[in-house]
Amino acid sequence: MNIEILAAESLGVRSLCCFVKTKNHRILIDPGVALGYTRYGLLPHPVQVAVDKRIQRKIIEKWSEATDVVISHFHGDHVPLKNANPYQLSLKRIVGLNQKIRILTKDLSHLSLIEKGRLESLSLALKKSLIPVSGKREELMAFSQLMPHGEKNSRRAKVMMTRIEDGNDVFVHGSDIQLFDGEPISQILSWHPDVALVGGPPLYLPHFSKRQLEEAWQNAVKLSQGVDTLIIDHHLMRCQKGIIWLKHLSLKTGRRIICAADFMKKPRMLLEARRKDLYKQIPVPKKWHENYARGKVNPDPYLRLAKNLYKDMRFINN
Repeated sequence: MNIEILAAESLGVRSLCCFVKTKNHRILIDPGVALGYTRYGLLPHPVQVAVDKRIQRKIIEKWSEATDVVISHFHGDHVPLKNANPYQLSLKRIVGLNQKIRILTKDLSHLSLIEKGRLESLSLALKKSLIPVSGKREELMAFSQLMPHGEKNSRRAKVMMTRIEDGNDVFVHGSDIQLFDGEPISQILSWHPDVALVGGPPLYLPHFSKRQLEEAWQNAVKLSQGVDTLIIDHHLMRCQKGIIWLKHLSLKTGRRIICAADFMKKPRMLLEARRKDLYKQIPVPKKWHENYARGKVNPDPYLRLAKNLYKDMRFINN
């Protein structure tokens, strides 16, 4: 089995997209991307936009190669969108690609109005029925029942986790579980993965209590004991505290606990966390974002500036 994490916060964008190759399957999970439309009162810096642009091309390339697409839920950083903003993956870019692809999704009876609209747009644009698989098996894949998006009683969209088995290798994708609830942890452990990729707690948000954060920590400790390689990313890596949290967790448990960039052997690029610094170091002209949305400016020169300024763009030291 070959696991390639295409997009995550430690790789510069909001996402938890990966591409898994087995002997007979090529599985693309959560093919969406976003940048956080505003953070610190600022629109995405052009450096972020340049990275986003490159990652979107990778996702489209893998869509063309895939035998199966799995969608854990229909948030805008996990699925192509009909009305995408300039920093999300537009549905138009995948229309007509790979007509043989199967699209496997969470249970269609548990959708918010927004999710229903996105599902319908996807199905109509691709002229393809989406296959609900929550709680089912599909050849080498197994899917969880719907799990909380973060807190147990959260009103946010429920998410579906995916298990992929190839010979003796088992990979689990636990999208957006955030580690606050024990149910997804128990499900992952029962699947006995060698590698698990999960979304961690959003430490950048101020409203979580000490009790909730301690519960997320203890769930992470528990999960790490049953997984050879535990990759925690997504919400966790939207602030620099996430790096410290991950390091302390690894030291406490003695287990291999890393972020997506570490797994891919790439520099950690927590670009959203450093948005204010990027604006200070590399100023952005007025109306740049308006011009980008109209296709009048190219963000790539900003990426070159950032590489010169930050060397290998390793913003956070190991």
